Amino acid sequence: MADWTQTTEVEEAPAAPVEMLDPVDVSDEDDDVVDAAPQLDHFGRAVVPEWVASAEPEDLTRVLEAICFSLNRPVTIAEAATILGTSERITQRTVELLGDELRERGLMVQRHKDEFQLVTRPQVTWVVQRALNPERPGRLSKAALETLAIVAYRQPVTRAVVEAIRGVSCEAVLDSLERRGLLAEVGRQDSPGHPRLFGTTLRFLQIVGLEQIDDLPPLPEGMVLPDVDAGVWDELPDAELESVTAPTWDAQPES
Repeated sequence: MADWTQTTEVEEAPAAPVEMLDPVDVSDEDDDVVDAAPQLDHFGRAVVPEWVASAEPEDLTRVLEAICFSLNRPVTIAEAATILGTSERITQRTVELLGDELRERGLMVQRHKDEFQLVTRPQVTWVVQRALNPERPGRLSKAALETLAIVAYRQPVTRAVVEAIRGVSCEAVLDSLERRGLLAEVGRQDSPGHPRLFGTTLRFLQIVGLEQIDDLPPLPEGMVLPDVDAGVWDELPDAELESVTAPTWDAQPES
């Protein structure tokens, strides 16, 4: 029977002399890799590279894309300019160019006033939902959708004007939409009492899948939102109130 207690010595291969090892080739193509480690200041913060000072907006789109991806939230032009170490004018133009570059991609840049963020394009939402398997969102009532549509197409608008168009009190509906983050106060009207002016938010753009509010589709043919003065909804003839219908869309906002 074989003796399994015996050991066999394995002769180790001699180590390669240092002069025989191939040197690391750091060519121009590897500059991005070499520069990947940021230079830090005394506070441990990354220093803005020198090339940014003379960079054109076209050169900053991928950097801006990285900011949006890492923060994963709306970013203001001023905040992005501070991070980039460049002017707000250059940053604004970079946002526009990034949006153009992503035009045929699965992502898009949503812009609302001085805010922007990187989001999934509506055409590929189905695959994101399958990947994340989120809970089914709640739906807004017909009254809420009508109110939201009126504000979207007539903003900035007061509660009285919304009520004049719908023909009913909208205070509770507006409060609900404001709590959901779909509407927000954007100012005060220069009139007695200084009523609040409502407008849509970045959250609204997320729900309806638009890049900016200017991308709202035109009203259906034959549909017109009437021009009414604030505070006169209770004075409109019944026949006129019955003819007023707010536009709707297929998107169903989350609760």
